[in-house]
Amino acid sequence: MMRTCIIIEDQPPAQRILQKYIADVGSLALKATFSDALKAIAYLQEYKVDLIFLDIHLPKISGMDFLKALKTPPQVILTTAFSEYALESYEYHVVDYLLKPFSFQRFVQAISRSSSVPNGGSIIQSDGEPVSRDTFFIKSGHDLVKIRSDEILIIQSDSDYTEIVTVAKAHLSTESLKNWRQKLGTTFCQIHKSYIINTDQIQKISGNQVYLKHGITVPIGRAYKENFVSMYLK
Repeated sequence: MMRTCIIIEDQPPAQRILQKYIADVGSLALKATFSDALKAIAYLQEYKVDLIFLDIHLPKISGMDFLKALKTPPQVILTTAFSEYALESYEYHVVDYLLKPFSFQRFVQAISRSSSVPNGGSIIQSDGEPVSRDTFFIKSGHDLVKIRSDEILIIQSDSDYTEIVTVAKAHLSTESLKNWRQKLGTTFCQIHKSYIINTDQIQKISGNQVYLKHGITVPIGRAYKENFVSMYLK
């Protein structure tokens, strides 16, 4: 079902990125774009929307003051270059917190979460960090492929790409290994400069080799061994 949305963002380049992402995702109808929150408040007094993409640093009133002014706000996804507002945003039931610059894949994840969270709900924990993610979207050609994190065996760095190897098949992603390390939960550990593994998939460890299910063997890098041992081999 198509959902309606508005953008509140004062920077034209950021507006254009959001407008393109919204058009590309296909499940959102963009109704208006505002450069300041006061005009958006006047709009929302006449029209209802399902979702707001909201910047924090805005002219006249800030994004946080805008949230405080709304009695019954629709779902809100914050788009900001500053991470320090995550805890405060929890009080206003923000659905997701996108740190600029964010990828299309990360945008799609936020949209997916907003679809699964009722109005008034939140996926931000009280410590300001996003709830661990169970599914991810991988852009494959013109399609977005959803995979479950528990199906991932390893993520391998391959030049400008990363290869996400699941039980069923492998997928290529343009996101870096560092981004995947930050995105995945604590069951995933980087054990080599080129590998992240799903520790739930470990069958045995022999010397500096980790043997995973489905016949996959991954080396343990010297720089990563101490952390891997202390975190997972107590």
